[in-house]
Amino acid sequence: MHIIGIILYFLSPFLVSSYQSTLQDQWSHPNLTTLSLLSLTEEHYTLLEHPHFKSHSVRIRKASSGFCDPTVTKYTGYIDTSAARHIFFYFFESRRSPETDDVILWTNGGPGSSSAMGLFMELGPCRIEDESESNPYSWNEKANIFFIDQPAGVGFSYTEYGESMSTTEEAAQDIVAFLTIFFETFSEFKGRAFHLSGESYAGRYLPLFGAAILDHNPRLVAAGLEPINLRSIMIGNGWTDVYRMIPSLYDVVCTPASVDPFFDISTCVRMKTILPRCMEWLRESCVDTFDKISCAAAYQFCARELMGPFYAKERNPYDMSKPCTREEYNTTLCYPQSQRIRNYLDLPATRKLLGVSPVLDNIAFQSCNMDLNKAFIDNMDKLREHTAYYLENLLDRGIRVLIYVGTYDWIANWVGNELMVDSLEWHGMDDFKKQTLKTWSISNGQGTLSPDSPAGRVKSSGLLTFLTIEGAGHMVPLDKPIESLEMVDRWLKGDSF
Repeated sequence: MHIIGIILYFLSPFLVSSYQSTLQDQWSHPNLTTLSLLSLTEEHYTLLEHPHFKSHSVRIRKASSGFCDPTVTKYTGYIDTSAARHIFFYFFESRRSPETDDVILWTNGGPGSSSAMGLFMELGPCRIEDESESNPYSWNEKANIFFIDQPAGVGFSYTEYGESMSTTEEAAQDIVAFLTIFFETFSEFKGRAFHLSGESYAGRYLPLFGAAILDHNPRLVAAGLEPINLRSIMIGNGWTDVYRMIPSLYDVVCTPASVDPFFDISTCVRMKTILPRCMEWLRESCVDTFDKISCAAAYQFCARELMGPFYAKERNPYDMSKPCTREEYNTTLCYPQSQRIRNYLDLPATRKLLGVSPVLDNIAFQSCNMDLNKAFIDNMDKLREHTAYYLENLLDRGIRVLIYVGTYDWIANWVGNELMVDSLEWHGMDDFKKQTLKTWSISNGQGTLSPDSPAGRVKSSGLLTFLTIEGAGHMVPLDKPIESLEMVDRWLKGDSF
């Protein structure tokens, strides 16, 4: 969510005080190399350190049973770096079998969006309408799951001394350190199957996070440590390949690819006329070579011509089937839940339950940090690298990749994502390209599938799966929770669709 921040920036021509810990005397400094999660308490943070990552440490505590679903055991904490970055996370145990179930890390996109949105609106154990009420379709029905406010500066994460982040490569190193310290400390998770997941700008984050994990694993092995057992990457409505996403913005508003065409014909004709020039400029300046000034100008031109007309329609950019006024977008991003989440997370009682740093006491919660968003944009993070190449390399190293897309999303739509997966060059690409989209269905409640009520379409070969969820927007677990959970269950088990 919040990829629109990038677009709005191109369409128009925290302050955090120094952190002097008031919790230092409440920290526990264990001498043991490994611990059990059962040893953690609500009263204080336990400080985790590891000699392999001298510039990183982790503070973690058991969260109060009064937070979120009371039947679920959960933890919160911070990843701290010597570079004055502090990254907040939530960890929820699986409802099914926390001792054996896989581990998932979830991140929202932006860049700059808090994963509290994913937690309280989409796939977490509770919804913000009543944060103590269980969400029966939470992904922790099937797995242990992290929600992480990354990069530093997002949500309840913060930085000090003017530190800032502007690249996904920087963010990836913090993720690798955190995961290694966590899995090494809590021995019950060593070697556990691990999956990276997220949506929107996570289409940029996750391929680089996965690559950083695999590239670091040999160093762990050389040090006599357990490598991180990365099994798969799950990207929902991702913004991974700009060059292939741009032309799809025409397809989903001027053809019946998703919903009935709703642009007037003259606008569609102009868009299609402009498109070849847009694509040529992007290829010359952003793909074949990278010229920061020319690439930015090319993207600004494409955004103005191909994205600009959408906003005049006052439709939800995350769900084209629904209206959304300019005021609604500016205040709630078309989702009233986002305001309720912000209000809830601004309550002192909530922050106390979560163990949020007192540094943030007088700072309002932001669902998306637009200063960080702008820093990533100014650094051309999304346009600088060929992100899809990372997916290709992960596939060639045996990592399964699931690209799932709600069919009503505009900004990171299924047409552009299918073009992206079809363009991937990897050892299984010939077989994948032979596949055609077929219907997939979910259980009707009696253990059988219901072909009369298709959940979407899918094509899959070997390690790569592309899947749509019919009638869902940008945030699939919010719009189609039953289908979302069924998808995750099958994916984790390795079942076919």
